[in-house]
Amino acid sequence: MADPAELTELSATELRAALGARDISAVEAVTAHLDRIERGSAVNAMVTIDADGALRRAARLDAEGPDPRLPLFGIPVGIKDTHDTAGLRTTYGSIRHAEHVPERDAAHVRRMRDAGAIVIGKTNVPEYAAGSHSVNRVFGATRNPYALDRSAGGSSGGAAAALAARQVALADGSDMGGSLRNPASFCNVVGLRPSPGVVPEAEATNLLTPLTTAGPMGRTVEDVALLLSVIGAPDPRTPIAAPALGAAPAAADLRGLRVAWAPTLGGQSPLAADVAAVLEEAVARFAEQGARVEIACPDLAGAADAFLTLRAAEFEIAWGDQLDAHPEDFNDRLTWNIEQGRTLTGRDIMRAQERQTTLMREAARFFERFDVLLAPAATVAPFPVEWEYPRTVAGEAQAHYLDWMRAATTITMLGVPALSVPAGFTAEALPVGLQMVGPFGSDHRLLGIAQAFEALTGFARHTPLLPADSRHWSNEAR
Repeated sequence: MADPAELTELSATELRAALGARDISAVEAVTAHLDRIERGSAVNAMVTIDADGALRRAARLDAEGPDPRLPLFGIPVGIKDTHDTAGLRTTYGSIRHAEHVPERDAAHVRRMRDAGAIVIGKTNVPEYAAGSHSVNRVFGATRNPYALDRSAGGSSGGAAAALAARQVALADGSDMGGSLRNPASFCNVVGLRPSPGVVPEAEATNLLTPLTTAGPMGRTVEDVALLLSVIGAPDPRTPIAAPALGAAPAAADLRGLRVAWAPTLGGQSPLAADVAAVLEEAVARFAEQGARVEIACPDLAGAADAFLTLRAAEFEIAWGDQLDAHPEDFNDRLTWNIEQGRTLTGRDIMRAQERQTTLMREAARFFERFDVLLAPAATVAPFPVEWEYPRTVAGEAQAHYLDWMRAATTITMLGVPALSVPAGFTAEALPVGLQMVGPFGSDHRLLGIAQAFEALTGFARHTPLLPADSRHWSNEAR
């Protein structure tokens, strides 16, 4: 039998190759990851575990034998607790849904299962995925595997932490204002916000304002590309779905690459000094490889305000009636955000949509001059887990729980693909991610650029130094 510790260190693509060659069994792979979940329970990343179901599915796959048509054959995965899983509790991080068990899978979850993935369990989220700190009244806070007294980010924080702690080999997530990119940055993993429509939202109620999209997370760029190849395909139920991406991406040649570097996104977003220092070194690697690096940024005027308007409008539509009927079911931040939506007029919303259109056109013009935009994925390093959110960034007060997320929310408004890739660590050994942004539809090209950078740095291979059994972890033990 393979060494369980060694199995969980394999990337998803390495694990798939070993499963395909029958060097290991799916049961061994699942057992090893379940052991990591148990030993790393203090991370609180995996909140509903289906050990028996996962082992039964693994045994069936082993009996059937590796199928080359199943790209995720035998790979243990975590599913975000806002994405429905048939027969497996899905709470949305809300006390209102603490015992909710859906009858059907979300569309992309079904694709993952059909591709051979084994769902081990659900990954933690903030309440209704609102915010970039994964804490709720059902399961509590997810802790950062690199420093258990720090946040894992959010809203896909449980997914990122589970990947970093080697509890799953792949995970899904979703992103409205940074929910794939922020936790990836905090946990030294890779999170891709695809071009809107690449991962179809078959159950979406609003297809015309592409703020939210599901997307892949993994420990390496290659793993993220693997999962994207499964969940990123057109769906006839989503008329605006993007066309199929085609062949898998290859590492890009950085020589001559036209790179824009925007540390504060043209003054739209403050940046903590410790994060800036790490990212300056990361950007320098591009220049060393022959890329043409220039300080430049699209015109993002009005992006933050338009995002807040459209988000508040969506929140009010989604949960306004529930807030009226059950106000105790919503935390203060969600209540505030829903109430903001109630102050909006139709003119406010149309103006925000007009601004979004202008921003998307600005992005198209910008990427005629540049191949990739580099920016922070998060404005700060992982903050103390007890905080709601950072109240200041680089000495600038943050007005509310969304304010510190502007490095991601403003990019959302461009309607383009963006990812966070491990870029290094602060002096306190806290992870920092580099955000890479490309033109609409350039998802594979962007992954190729990220893969070339990843190969230069090796940060993706770093493993958090968790105790052998973190159930007994304390601040004093750090």
